[in-house]
Amino acid sequence: MYPLQDLKQSNQFPDQPEQIAAAARIIREGGTVAFPTETVYGLGADTTNPAAIRKIYEIKQRPCDHPLIVHIASVSDLAHWVEAVPAAAYDLANHFWPGPLTLILQRSHRISDCITGGQSTVGLRVPAHPTALALLEALGPEKALAAPSANRFGRISPTSAMHVHQELGSSVDMILDGGSCEVGLESTIVSFHAHEPLILRPGKITPAELENVLGRSIAVSTRSTIRSSGSLPSHYAPSIPLGLFPATELWQKAIALSAQNFRVLVLTWSDTGRPQAANRSIEQFGMPADPIQYGKQLYATLHRFDQASFDYFLVETPPSHVQWLAISDRLQRASFHFTGDQGEKL
Repeated sequence: MYPLQDLKQSNQFPDQPEQIAAAARIIREGGTVAFPTETVYGLGADTTNPAAIRKIYEIKQRPCDHPLIVHIASVSDLAHWVEAVPAAAYDLANHFWPGPLTLILQRSHRISDCITGGQSTVGLRVPAHPTALALLEALGPEKALAAPSANRFGRISPTSAMHVHQELGSSVDMILDGGSCEVGLESTIVSFHAHEPLILRPGKITPAELENVLGRSIAVSTRSTIRSSGSLPSHYAPSIPLGLFPATELWQKAIALSAQNFRVLVLTWSDTGRPQAANRSIEQFGMPADPIQYGKQLYATLHRFDQASFDYFLVETPPSHVQWLAISDRLQRASFHFTGDQGEKL
């Protein structure tokens, strides 16, 4: 494994061709490389190498029926990996790629069952990060990267190389350091499986932005027959129990837990309901009231405090505005198993 301190930052990209070449060599030889994207860090392997793909599942401890997203270098590569591309899918790809959008389409014979979890569809995207694009270019034509997030399955996604190192350690053959991820939340996933576009996972790209390109409405699915990344009820979770509450209940829950000698971290985006009196068992951390900045900081904040000595995380429910849809989705999944002091769901 390449030492983390030896890797260059993405803003020094012209100085790191040797790192890109080394990463491409590892991929071609069947190894795994963690690399930065604008969303989160991915754990990549050669899409055409089933043994390398199995390493991803082993490292992540990921269920074998949970599909991976394939990262490609450009829109022109789509036809190599899928059977047919609807005109609407091309419209979205041409508008948003490179960028945080994954399209689910009918796979070609070049995509194996081990990538799709046995499904007839595959998710693809072009990442908007110079290091990721350089790695894809170095791999050459007819190569792509199958890459879920570079963390243990169900855990907090990594938004820095250090997060990957802390989570996966030497199980990864190489970590390319591209600095902190610009978006900080996973891509928006749009399925064309039934010919009509359907949002399977919200992300930075909102329904309104997709609709502006398509010229028609697009629904957000709450239940789909297509399995896709990040679609399980429990996901993105820290090791410390995380509860999600509206501001009117948040501090009451925190005070009740502190009365039982639990240390509580309260993450808020507003000051609603905050008590005047200090409580040594409760620490507050203010998150941005802007959804773009909140999303960028969310995983980094959870990683930071997951290493601290808290017993509970209590998070203020985000606003119901569509701009917060992706953040609400991640927090709801992260809080799925939250239980109270009596073992009952609060």
